[in-house]
Amino acid sequence: MKIYFSCSLTGGRRDEAAYRVIVDQLQGMGHAVLTAHLAHPQVMQEERSVDPAEVYRRDVNWIDECQALVAEVSTPSHGVGYELALALQRGKPVLCLYREGVPVSKMITGNDSAGLELRGYRQEAEIPAILQDYLGGLPGTEA
Repeated sequence: MKIYFSCSLTGGRRDEAAYRVIVDQLQGMGHAVLTAHLAHPQVMQEERSVDPAEVYRRDVNWIDECQALVAEVSTPSHGVGYELALALQRGKPVLCLYREGVPVSKMITGNDSAGLELRGYRQEAEIPAILQDYLGGLPGTEA
């Protein structure tokens, strides 16, 4: 399955360890993570040279291409919110992961879209099981 991974870039990288766990787990399950580079420590340097219009076109195309979107939403991000809304609008299933105890936007927690699921974790070690459970329940989850 092609998965779009969404996480904060310019809003802060304090959850980078969780980003790596998510991407590693998805790839370990055999999924193609279209945005795997977002979990890399050097992503800010790499993305700095990419034109904003190109980022927009590229990311919208990847959202159109994916079968599901997985986001880590503990760190607020305008871009992540935009990507979530776009994916939901286009009928993509969306999983939002967040560190328990961290306030998450009410635009996400209050969204009752059938395609949106929100799951908290206390420790990054819980993320792989959450991903397996979520993706195992989606149609067409073969890698």
